[in-house]
Amino acid sequence: MIDLRSDTVTKPTEEMRKAMYNAEVGDDVYKEDPTVRELEETAAEILGKEAALFVTSGTQGNQIAVLTHCRPGQEILLEEESHIFYYESGAVAALAGVQTRTVPGSRGAMDPKDIFQAIRTEDIHYPETGLICIENTHNRAGGAVVPAANMEAIYSIASANKVPVHLDGARLFNAAAAAGIDVKEFSKSTDTVQICLSKGLGAPVGSIIAGSEKFIHTARKWRKRLGGGMRQAGVIAAPGLIALTKMKDRLGEDQWNAKVLAEAIEEIPGLKLARQPETNIIVADVEGLNITSSQFVDQLKTEGVISGTFGPTFVRFVTHFDVSEDDIQKAIEAIAKAAKQ
Repeated sequence: MIDLRSDTVTKPTEEMRKAMYNAEVGDDVYKEDPTVRELEETAAEILGKEAALFVTSGTQGNQIAVLTHCRPGQEILLEEESHIFYYESGAVAALAGVQTRTVPGSRGAMDPKDIFQAIRTEDIHYPETGLICIENTHNRAGGAVVPAANMEAIYSIASANKVPVHLDGARLFNAAAAAGIDVKEFSKSTDTVQICLSKGLGAPVGSIIAGSEKFIHTARKWRKRLGGGMRQAGVIAAPGLIALTKMKDRLGEDQWNAKVLAEAIEEIPGLKLARQPETNIIVADVEGLNITSSQFVDQLKTEGVISGTFGPTFVRFVTHFDVSEDDIQKAIEAIAKAAKQ
């Protein structure tokens, strides 16, 4: 089976497995795990922040950020189809006691003017704007890159209004690879940032949140409150360190494979791209086949390719390092065959 459901399905490399076995460990709750500390220090340096914290998942990292930045009764601003709003089980309300105010975006990017207008003025009737969240790359926009200039404009408005900015950068290194710039060009326009180690970077588990020393000090307590305090966590930090230092430089290969797949899909009768891919996510519309996305996904599975639904007629394909160029060609043949049937 060629698994194109997500880049979360990647298996750890042989180097990662050996690193897990050989990892030097300690009790991370006591800050005594040297491998975790090296991962956090390396991540902070790469992202241009004072400090970082190793957390179990991207969702946990995002929620810790909201909990650390906000007080109950506040409001957060975020794009209307962002992961925090769409895929995190309403956790900002359930855990942090904050409400969401969604802002429409174009390919995942919010208009700075809309952000300016959405920030609450001082009024007894209104919640306070406690946080602005940006997602880059933007999953539901098909892996679109939010331009660094857009982020900088939003950050400038936020700073002038004393509102912090958090970046859900689960696939931030994909954005940097596509834009051809250093990841710091994105993270500099944020107060805090979350990155996933277990998506395109290929680690088996874990994410990083980074920000100021003061922020991370408070975030560490929220991690403990959420049950995220880990003990000899070096065994999972070790592959994360390899992911962060070695795997980000090969993301262009995944994005090239996505381009090849997308161009082929455009040539298959009955299929069309929902949008042009920028990174490693392709969204195809099967409406022209007069079937649902679920039906197409089921048919495609019989041809040896696993994909995912992304709406009534949208099917998502995600490239990653476990999918070779040869796999892409086989997937193209399978997609064409499924479309014919």
